[in-house]
Amino acid sequence: MAKNSLETGLTAYCGLYCGDCIRYASKVTDLICDLNNELKKVKFGDYVRVKSKQVKDFEYYGHFLQVIDAVIKLKCSTPCRNGGDGCKEPCPIKACVLTKGFTGCWECEKLAACEKFEFLKPFSGDLPKENASKIMEYGLNKWAEHRSKFYSWL
Repeated sequence: MAKNSLETGLTAYCGLYCGDCIRYASKVTDLICDLNNELKKVKFGDYVRVKSKQVKDFEYYGHFLQVIDAVIKLKCSTPCRNGGDGCKEPCPIKACVLTKGFTGCWECEKLAACEKFEFLKPFSGDLPKENASKIMEYGLNKWAEHRSKFYSWL
């Protein structure tokens, strides 16, 4: 796939770049899936039951498995522009863009005042709107090389 079409396909309707998302591009979910499979393969739960008398922290093993399951469920294999669920299901931004027949929020004159971005703020701050400006300046096929960090804590 050419770089330009890759950038276009990984640009979410909101202006985030899916290639930078933990849910999409990170090895975290793959590694956790591998860990989960290995734990099942070696029947680690049985080991925990036997060893829990000596290892007090094994009392949290059930919670550990719940967290593993939650992370696995977060994995995103398909960006929203390619038919995936995006960051929230149903995503109000995706629905709005598609209803208006836009390519993305950057085409909307109400972008600056739009409140549909609020659910993204804890993760990305105002980055989607900043990216929208970069998309308008550089075009959908070339903006991604000018993007900023995806997550507010990085």
